[in-house]
Amino acid sequence: MTSTTLAAIPTIKTTRLKLRPFSLADAPEVQRMAGSIKVAQMTATIPHPYPDGAAESWISTHLGQFTDGDAVTWALEELSSGNLIGCISYGVSKTHKRAEMGYWIGEEYWGKGYCTEAAISGIDFCFQHFSLNKITSRHLAHNPASGKVMLKAGMQQEGYLRQDMIRYGQVSDMVIFGLLRSDWERS
Repeated sequence: MTSTTLAAIPTIKTTRLKLRPFSLADAPEVQRMAGSIKVAQMTATIPHPYPDGAAESWISTHLGQFTDGDAVTWALEELSSGNLIGCISYGVSKTHKRAEMGYWIGEEYWGKGYCTEAAISGIDFCFQHFSLNKITSRHLAHNPASGKVMLKAGMQQEGYLRQDMIRYGQVSDMVIFGLLRSDWERS
């Protein structure tokens, strides 16, 4: 893994991916991929339909959030093609020394292990560069593939919240995962 200075959102290279800052030029592809009903239904927050201008507005928040130590958000780029394939982010709670990981992958890139690869690198970066005790993540129970990403990234299931969210008119359970710094250091 390589990274640059923390003055700007760093770029990290993995075996098959580049985790890099988003640019406004990515907005149309973000809107297309994240706006897919199949992607949106697997997340807790992505709207469908995806509104015009929302991607640009979202991208414009990333540098300030990183500079303030509140979050790091990366575009996931496939090294072999240079294509944007998704996103991974870590929202930081300084008070609780915790970050929450969230991600989405364009449906044409599902099932290739890209999200796990990004999650492992992102977790490593966050524990190395933020004063964190824990990284958490959660997924809708009807998306078990997301839980597999969390397990492969070293996280443990910590909870199951019944009927925790209403998404597109459907009541959904939420599964909670976590990884302590002490467990990450031992791995």
